[in-house]
Parts: sequence; C-alpha cells; structure tokens
Amino acid sequence: MRLPDDGPVVKLRSLRSVSLRTERFAEAAEFYHEVWGLTPVETDREAAWLRGTGSEHHIVELQQAEQNGLGKIAFAVGTPAEIDAAGKRLADLGIPMLAEPGPLDQIGGGYGLRFVDLEGRLVELSCNVEAVVAQDPYGLPAVPRKVAHVVLNTVDIDAACDFYTRVLGMRISDWSEHQMAFLRCNSDHHVIAFNQAEWTSINHVAYEMPSMDHFMRGIGRLKHNGITPLWGPGRHGPGSNTFSYFADPAGLVCEYTSDVAQVEEDAWLCRVWRRTPELSDQWGTAGPPSKDARAHMAGKPDPGHREWVRA
Repeated sequence: MRLPDDGPVVKLRSLRSVSLRTERFAEAAEFYHEVWGLTPVETDREAAWLRGTGSEHHIVELQQAEQNGLGKIAFAVGTPAEIDAAGKRLADLGIPMLAEPGPLDQIGGGYGLRFVDLEGRLVELSCNVEAVVAQDPYGLPAVPRKVAHVVLNTVDIDAACDFYTRVLGMRISDWSEHQMAFLRCNSDHHVIAFNQAEWTSINHVAYEMPSMDHFMRGIGRLKHNGITPLWGPGRHGPGSNTFSYFADPAGLVCEYTSDVAQVEEDAWLCRVWRRTPELSDQWGTAGPPSKDARAHMAGKPDPGHREWVRA
C-alpha cells in the first residue's frame, strides 16, 4: 500500500453515515429510535437503518454482531465519474477495495466503492444515494439532524492523519496536544477525529442537534428515560462544540452536540490545544471524563478488515 504524492484520490463533500456493529441489536434499535430520536427507514431481524431530520437517506446503520465495533464510515462524493477516478487511483496505489466502483447493493442504493484504511476500517465513497425529503430541522422536537463526527481510536495517530489527508484530502483543523487530531472535509471544524490509543476501535459517534436549545432538551429526554450522561454537558475547546456523552444499550458511546465551529478555509489557522480541564470543557460544568467514561470510549480492540491490509 502506497500513499499518493500527487494529491488526494477524491474530493469529499460530507460525512454521510456510520455503520455500527452491536452486541445488543434489538435494544440498540429501540434506543436510537425511541430515546435518541432517530427515525427508522428500514429494519430487519439483524439490521436497522435510521435517519435524522436532514436529507441523508440514513445516518446510522445498526448490525447485530458478536462484538461491538465499527462497520463502516460513508462519505458523500459528487458524481459517479469521481467514484470511478477514485477507484482507479486506489487500485494504482495498492489500497485494497472490498467493493470496486459500481452500483451499491445496500439500503438506499447509490453508486460507490469501499476500501480499507491502514488499520482495517471500511470506508465507503458514494453518490446518487436515494434522496429523502428533509424534515424541519429547527422544529420543536429535539431530534438529531445528521452525524456530526466520528472519533476513532488509533495506534498510530501520525500514520492515520497522513492516510486521511493524503488519500482523502482531509485537512487537520486542530490538535489536542499529540493525543487527538481533528480533521475536516468541508466547513465543519471536524467530521473525523483520531485519538491515540492502545488499540484500534471506535471511540464515539456524535449527532448534531440544530441548536443549543435542542441539545439541552435532548439531554432532558434521556434524563426522563433514566439515562444520565457519561460526561457533560459542556463545551469543548477544539471545535467549540457543545457535548454530552451517553452509553447506548451495548455500551457504545453516542454524543449530542451543537454549534460546531465553522472553518473559513483561507483564514483558519491550525493550533495545538493544551489538554487541560478548562480547555476540554470551556464552560467548566462537566469536569474531566470519569474512568467509566474513558473505559467506554476505549471500546474493544477492533481488527476490522485488517487481513486485507498490505504493507
């Protein structure tokens, strides 16, 4: 596997969705619908697809599995021609593809490809996915609009950042010392973040609420369902977004967030934030994450599709 020296293989438009493998599928599907606020698009015995109020067909897919983990991350690309060109570049670089460019056999359809990154994560590039009519994102219900970001635990943060910047053209918005890196593909401060860790796993998935009021009312709904935050509410330094982290029925970490910083590409300066309580939470309401919160975010070692990765 080589990394390109002549620019990224594709231009990403946005983070589209995330697939999660869960040890407790039935309970998780009920939680993300009845408590978290997402709307089922389709379900079967061992999988469910749920949407937010935005225009994406679905923003999370749940899959029954023996162990929690990441199924895939899906990014939106503009056209089939861009997908085809990306497939040729990936093949030339020796980056393994589990699905070459073509129609996607999945709920919502679309045209795309799937490849494996350095640590075995499955990444999908897609376009022409079935459209849905956006609901009223600023209406009264405290319902997530989209997937805001996914944080991934990595054993080599520099290699992970190198891959995602050079192959996918992502830009590093900020660092939290040399522990976390925040990467963007559009004006949102970050859609992916990498956290240096002992093993590869999913740290958490964040869902964007339309406003701080929706954010707080969403927390209130979980409280009324007997679910208290693992960490939060508060406001982060990097990204300046609000946060409140919870554990779903299988122990995977999900976050409500809002007000993420918007990057003006020609004016933004990447900075290195110190890892201090007052910068992790600028409000000073949350305190540092507890041992329980950190344990949930560490996840379980996830080999993904590492057998496909070649040196």
